[in-house]
Amino acid sequence: MTYTFLQHYWCFVVALLAALLVFLLFVQGANSLIFSVGRTADERRLIVNATGRKWEFTFTTLVTFGGAFFASYPLFYATSFGGAYWLWMIILFSFILQAVSYEFQSKLGNLLGVHTFQIFLVINGIVGPLLLGAAVATFFTGSNFIVHHSDFVISEWANASHGLDALLNPWNIVFAFAVAFLARILGCLYLNNRLANEDLRNHLRTPLTISSIVFVVLFLVFLGRVLLGQGYAYDPQTGVIFLEPMKYLHNLLTMWPLLVMLVLGVVFVLFGIGMTLWRPAYRRGIWVTGFGTVVTVLVLLLCTAWNNTAYYPSTADLQSSLTMQNSSSSEFTLRTMFYVSLLIPFVLAYIIYAWRSIDKRPIDMEDINDEHAY
Repeated sequence: MTYTFLQHYWCFVVALLAALLVFLLFVQGANSLIFSVGRTADERRLIVNATGRKWEFTFTTLVTFGGAFFASYPLFYATSFGGAYWLWMIILFSFILQAVSYEFQSKLGNLLGVHTFQIFLVINGIVGPLLLGAAVATFFTGSNFIVHHSDFVISEWANASHGLDALLNPWNIVFAFAVAFLARILGCLYLNNRLANEDLRNHLRTPLTISSIVFVVLFLVFLGRVLLGQGYAYDPQTGVIFLEPMKYLHNLLTMWPLLVMLVLGVVFVLFGIGMTLWRPAYRRGIWVTGFGTVVTVLVLLLCTAWNNTAYYPSTADLQSSLTMQNSSSSEFTLRTMFYVSLLIPFVLAYIIYAWRSIDKRPIDMEDINDEHAY
């Protein structure tokens, strides 16, 4: 195992965690539909209890993603999480709001009322995916930071917004809304899979159709801009970073297996949506579209880092842009972490076991009367 292999390996692991996080945003997407799909208090509680069985997976994956990035690429963690802290703090606060809402909405002595906490869940369902999408989009569009290389490597944000400037870039907004509508799609497909209530399942068809149309348009617009626009490349010999026309398209053509995976991922996403809309009895769309989502996001993120690409570009100082080579941990750290990562299959096996145990049967009205119901 060479140092270069370890850097690429941990880039893959972090990208995979990010892709899984996007898939797990079905919790947020479903919560954003609480009032638009749930017409009665019982129907809204049914939606909340369907997502309440999975919200810990999303929250844990978000924390694991941040931890893996910190351990493998600490300079990114210091630059983004330390510099763009307002953006990340709002994201984290929205997820904390989600956790509090699940735990307290049905507790005795709840002064705010169930309705208020359900509004908080909707806020997280919209704000969480939007801001996460904007943060991920900066891997393609860049951020305002400067890295000083002296006796100590110090990074600082180049303006006072500390990450909120990501919301001023129109391309970040396009991708942010694409992620938000993808979360709603996944939320519709998840509820369609888990709910035993036929009326609720029928009411999912309209938001699924609208969200799918909007998502496809926004995703294709952003993908076209990424593939045909300039990208951030670097010379592996000198470390000099420069702009290269159609860099990400060149990455896909050079690493053609990723191009094949991207096409397959998009096909799986559209197939799962299409089958759900075409056949009302079809309930496996969340798994088909979910798999396509993971593959597609994984490929897009790998294109930002592999093949001599700066995965976190700086718009304030081009040479401050972060690459796998100039921002990773030491070879000893990455190698030690590699051996620890061999335990991942056992963790995944436990997650699959727990998931299957939770989903033994579809959720119906009887479940909201359970003493453990949200």
